[in-house]
Amino acid sequence: MSEVYYLVRSRTDGRYLAAHPNTDEAVGYLLLFREHFDALSYLNTHATGLTDRFSVESLANSQIKDLLKRWGFQGVALVSDPLLPRVEFLQQK
Repeated sequence: MSEVYYLVRSRTDGRYLAAHPNTDEAVGYLLLFREHFDALSYLNTHATGLTDRFSVESLANSQIKDLLKRWGFQGVALVSDPLLPRVEFLQQK
């Protein structure tokens, strides 16, 4: 059985919400949440008034690598606390 993660996607242009830890916009990390409600909490806390512009999608662990490659992400940013936020960056090899 594979683990499921949740990610946030723009309803406007279809792009996924990403973190850019350096000011270089080219280096992006896909934001992943362990629970659906964590993704919603993140949006409600950090995108007040814009939540209707995003949707939360589920993604199986086995699909992450292909999605990173297709969208050109450097790795994932796993959000462990959506309110602070506390994020762990994991780079793809």
